[in-house]
Amino acid sequence: MIEYKNGDNRIYAVTEDGTEVGQIEFVPTGESMFIISHTEVAEDMGGLGIGKVLVEKAVQKARDEDKKIIPLCPFARAEFDKHPEYRELEANA
Repeated sequence: MIEYKNGDNRIYAVTEDGTEVGQIEFVPTGESMFIISHTEVAEDMGGLGIGKVLVEKAVQKARDEDKKIIPLCPFARAEFDKHPEYRELEANA
């Protein structure tokens, strides 16, 4: 089982034994938005959907904090392109 935790300008994924296996990083930009700068998942954990959940968690964070997102990370950008429901949170969309 994977648990998702909030850190300083990031959300990260850990296994039951506490091993960190993925993260999504943010850069705060002003009061009302943040940039998703990087998404990373451990090679041996690829294909399990961890990256997608990390983007979902970032989107939920933006909703909860009434912020917009600039998805600069290529993976996050691809997820925004696949999910039209994320567009309302995209800055300059």
